[in-house]
Amino acid sequence: MHARWYKPTQVKAPLEVGLLTSCIEECYDCSQACTSCADACLAEKDMQMLDRCIRLCLDCADVCLTTGRLMSRELEPDISILRSQLQACIVACQVCGAECRRHEGMMAHCRECADACQRCEMAYVEALRAL
Repeated sequence: MHARWYKPTQVKAPLEVGLLTSCIEECYDCSQACTSCADACLAEKDMQMLDRCIRLCLDCADVCLTTGRLMSRELEPDISILRSQLQACIVACQVCGAECRRHEGMMAHCRECADACQRCEMAYVEALRAL
């Protein structure tokens, strides 16, 4: 016997599978890069000058992780929720990436984080257009 919520019909994904997969991968990669960057910033000698960078990296990591999780759920998504989350992810990546670009000349982890933010932002701009 099936549970009441079970629907044996095929559900159409909100995005083409290749684009969806790319978005999810970029989000998880960005989340990891941001988490690593925040951790590396905490180990820097002049950590206080990196307070904003640390905060933005942690915020971006959380937003990207949540976005990746929402995009991974294919059963009957609400497109308005996905659009809002994609927009939040794009903003988080833009703000975090810009802050990390300010420090990339001195810290490789900031350059790597900024690059990951840029890739994630581009993937989600494309996804937003497709929705």
